[in-house]
Amino acid sequence: MRCLEVSIRIINGPERLAVLGPADRNIKMIREALGVHVTAREGKVSLSGERNAVLIARNVLEALNAAGAAKQTLGRQQVFDLITEESQRMTADPDGAIGSSPLNEDDWDGRLNVYVAGRQVRPRTENQERYLQAIREHDLIFGVGPAGTGKTYLAVAAAVHMLKTERVKRIVLTRPAVEAGERLGFLPGDIRAKVNPYLRPLFDALNEMMEFNTLRRFMETDVIEVSPLAFMRGRTLNHAFVILDEAQNATRGQMKMFLTRMGHGSKMIVNGDPSQTDLDDPTDCGLVDAAAKLRVTRGVGFIGFTRQDVVRHTLVQRIIEAYGDDDRT
Repeated sequence: MRCLEVSIRIINGPERLAVLGPADRNIKMIREALGVHVTAREGKVSLSGERNAVLIARNVLEALNAAGAAKQTLGRQQVFDLITEESQRMTADPDGAIGSSPLNEDDWDGRLNVYVAGRQVRPRTENQERYLQAIREHDLIFGVGPAGTGKTYLAVAAAVHMLKTERVKRIVLTRPAVEAGERLGFLPGDIRAKVNPYLRPLFDALNEMMEFNTLRRFMETDVIEVSPLAFMRGRTLNHAFVILDEAQNATRGQMKMFLTRMGHGSKMIVNGDPSQTDLDDPTDCGLVDAAAKLRVTRGVGFIGFTRQDVVRHTLVQRIIEAYGDDDRT
């Protein structure tokens, strides 16, 4: 018998009752119906037991989480129906609960099993919804647009979701270290310490979406890897979710090198804002070049973000508008 252990973060506040049920009724129903070990504490439910039973329980809890976030409370019979439906789905497709790339809508319905401060991470604009849709449907996705539009944040959320649901085995974060001229040896520490300052936005998102001890363990075991773009040469990344941030600072040669690192079962996200390139020669921008070359390539998704997609402080959108399209900031 194959066993599995998973943890699911659940929403906090009054909506928590919709997930657990009165007197933890829903948890007890899951435990009794599926024979899994379930514990709920500190905003997290831990599941362990036979693999398929755990996967069914996980899917039921994800549905309860979504219902709670929508302020919907499911009755006893509705919860039982959920368990029955997920069990039937597992019986029909026992290997379908842990998919492999490429994904389709049946593998991932668009909801993210990722929570920040007890709230499910969700797209907030139409372009953000299209962005997540592209991540579901394509293996290579370009997110292009101004700062504050959620490109990095949603990419990290999708990566965490796919890692938690075992659709990928690792997350790889990379970014051009243009400010250091890619000569990272002048900075103190090992490779990770040298490149960490350049990947701070990615780390900030990870810290919000994962428990500190889990994130530290994943970093130590290279389940989550941080690597400067210059060090990606010669590698093949299989079953990985790879995010290239600040791609406007990658040269044409670096971009081609990066894109050809894709391996089996992997997804690559390329994010950037061409108007903010720090390259000495802006005409050598790999992001602009790749967009021109790959725009009509089958299997590649392109999502363009605008000022209307800015989801940071309202002043950020006004600042972007004040600087205009031609100014670098």
